[in-house]
Amino acid sequence: MSITTKTGDYGETSLLTGERVKKSGLRVDTYGTLDEVDSALGLARAFSDKDDVAERILQLQRKMPALMADFASCGKEPRITMEDVHELEDWCDDVESDLPEEHAFIIPGGSQSGAMLDLARTTARRAERCACRLAEAEAVAASDLVYLNRLSDYCYLLMRLEEDIYEDD
Repeated sequence: MSITTKTGDYGETSLLTGERVKKSGLRVDTYGTLDEVDSALGLARAFSDKDDVAERILQLQRKMPALMADFASCGKEPRITMEDVHELEDWCDDVESDLPEEHAFIIPGGSQSGAMLDLARTTARRAERCACRLAEAEAVAASDLVYLNRLSDYCYLLMRLEEDIYEDD
């Protein structure tokens, strides 16, 4: 099968569940933005100077296809569940326990990987805004919305871990 299907030449695409939708729609915007998050995470992992951070990023990236599939589907049980949300919260707690309390704003760009993690964080926030607008018009699983909110938090924590941002830095 060719990568060029020509079925999207006129502004429509197919969801995983077969429905044809406008490429300009909120559902496509949401999973497309999540694709950007995944790409930024991939760059951050490729440039990471720390094996533990790179492994945490990869662990997170392994969840991204399920999250994107949830937004690329209509009327299906979500692949991301509240168990996944709790797992991500545990990952946040684990990283946060190694970091001191913050006392100042952080300027992104202390390292290539850290800057890319911050890009992933801000792009995840944009995906969350898209998903919230989508949820105003269509059914969106609560677990997906909560996961999106935690995703940006985790990217931020990973950025701090990558850049060794501690007190008085």
